[in-house]
Amino acid sequence: MKAISILLLLFAGIVVRAQQQSVPLYEQGKVPNAIAPTSLFDTLRGQSWITGQDTVIIRPKNITPTLTIFEPAPGKATGIAVVVCSGGSYRGLADVVEGIPAAQKLAAAGITAFLLRYRLPRTDLMTHKEIVPVMDAQRAIQYVREHAAEYKIHPNEVGIMGFSAGGHLASTAGTHFNKTYVDNPRNTNLRPDFMVLVYPVISFADSLTHTRSRENLIGPDITPEKIHEYSNELQVSDNTPPVFIVHAMDDREVKVANSLYFTAALEQHHIPVKLFLYTTGGHGFGVNNQTATAQWIDPCLLWIKDTVAKTSADMARYSTSR
Repeated sequence: MKAISILLLLFAGIVVRAQQQSVPLYEQGKVPNAIAPTSLFDTLRGQSWITGQDTVIIRPKNITPTLTIFEPAPGKATGIAVVVCSGGSYRGLADVVEGIPAAQKLAAAGITAFLLRYRLPRTDLMTHKEIVPVMDAQRAIQYVREHAAEYKIHPNEVGIMGFSAGGHLASTAGTHFNKTYVDNPRNTNLRPDFMVLVYPVISFADSLTHTRSRENLIGPDITPEKIHEYSNELQVSDNTPPVFIVHAMDDREVKVANSLYFTAALEQHHIPVKLFLYTTGGHGFGVNNQTATAQWIDPCLLWIKDTVAKTSADMARYSTSR
């Protein structure tokens, strides 16, 4: 029965993808830092932290990252866009549990979602593996802004959402935006306008980190300098965008302290932050915490729209005051 469930989940994910448009992040043959081409992927079998049942994680071996676009129904689009990054310890992509359901929720609320299949750090497929995921995240933001008219998006209303290790990637994009990892001839703004982080890996400090994510991204040569650089609670600045954070207090995979430390750093810099904490839920619940009645995605969607509206109003006031 478990094997059948896995196949059904995987098939459901493939069907959902088949109904969406997917575009490559880079031109063919021009994928930065790539060593050798391949388009294979593995299917991993793991345990759900919530139900104890088998789950499916896709582990791409490809060097051609893609964006899958989930567009709102005609007439419902708000002009807001979100790049979505699934988790998977920088070893796989939990699209079926995290990325696809989140993208569907966003699209249903009138927000265009771009599900990013980012490259996973591997020394046999790429050089400088530790910068490749954030390179793909920056390129995704760049792509969305440069194609804003095509997708009827407001280029100053582009956020990023990430789960678990995807939350580390999203928070890296939201704190390291002054470092340009991609060719940017148009000088496109690479800073996301807001972040949504769901049970995120934030810190690579020994006392806080998710060891597998840290090892997969910056290992095996883990130096104090790398730990500091990729501990995003240490990278917050006055220009960090607003953040919505979700975590369960009983998360045994990624300590809730990751979110608490990040929240404290944001507050220290007077960055708007909304922290949504569950008492229970563990790790990996995606958009549906089965131990709770209230689901974080509903207030999050309202927060996104309110945050965008406030930012737009602030920009309008700034423009008229000049």
